[in-house]
Amino acid sequence: MHIDLTPEAILAQLGYPKNDHTLEQINKIISNTKNFEHFSKHLLSLQDALAVEKGYIAMSNSENYLKIKCDEDSNADNLSAFAELVDHWSKKYKISLKKVENKPTYYILGQL
Repeated sequence: MHIDLTPEAILAQLGYPKNDHTLEQINKIISNTKNFEHFSKHLLSLQDALAVEKGYIAMSNSENYLKIKCDEDSNADNLSAFAELVDHWSKKYKISLKKVENKPTYYILGQL
């Protein structure tokens, strides 16, 4: 099955309102992220899995990428499970990530 997610659908799935600003931002992210269309459908299942570990996917305000983030007040078990989940997902779908130093945050750079 092939699923094409529109920018509007991605915004809705990530919990963002649809307005000119968010549409412009998600379109910049999509065009900046290598092979976004090849792995975008897997973002939804990742979002669901992350919620268990107090994690989520969000649009970055500083870079034109989506970021995977965990609440910084999470306990060590949550942070460890979160990191393992992100690592497994990135390897399974061949996703290049950039880790933010000293934070439970990763930028999704694209598919290798």
